[in-house]
Amino acid sequence: METSESVITKTRPKAQLQNTGHKKHVGILSGSFNPIHFGHLMIAEQVYEQLDLDKILFIPDKVPPHRGISKYIPKVSVDDRINMVKYGIRDNPHFQLDMTDIDLGGISYTYETIKHLKERNPNTEYYLIVGYDMVENLPKWSHIDELVKDVHFVGVCRKGFEKKSQYPIMWVNTPVIEISSTVIRQRVREGKSLKYFVPDDVAWYIKDRGIYKK
Repeated sequence: METSESVITKTRPKAQLQNTGHKKHVGILSGSFNPIHFGHLMIAEQVYEQLDLDKILFIPDKVPPHRGISKYIPKVSVDDRINMVKYGIRDNPHFQLDMTDIDLGGISYTYETIKHLKERNPNTEYYLIVGYDMVENLPKWSHIDELVKDVHFVGVCRKGFEKKSQYPIMWVNTPVIEISSTVIRQRVREGKSLKYFVPDDVAWYIKDRGIYKK
């Protein structure tokens, strides 16, 4: 593994973006979003701001590829997960739902996602947001050597995490928000409030649809 000094750490000032012609710079946050929560939204906003991107795409997985414990996660319909993302991001003009993985169907491999995005938008540079815990697993990703050539990896840092990777990573510091979808689902089962865990509209949708109660 390389040391942190050899890992790329940078941001994209607006002046630099203006010198890249008509290219757009778009962030990607993908996942099951089961459900989407304030942790996702904070990370996306910080990456958008610090890298001075044009927008952030939220891409729900059709079938997550790295979920060895998926059988323990409640079955929530794709439509419900999509709707929760819609409610979660609708008050932010630079957040956008993208249906690439849903439309592709099957297991959602990032390589295929990026391939299709770049085919549709050849003049766009993509910035894939990955959590600090996912950075260590990058060598196991499908087509990782090709993927690092097609997309910029953005690593989300947290206090005490050592910035190490054999791949080029653009590190972004974000406030630590100890929220997880697992905790949210547990709170629903226990009849606890979701206030300040998810946007109010998402909390309403979960309650209205009776999601996660069993």
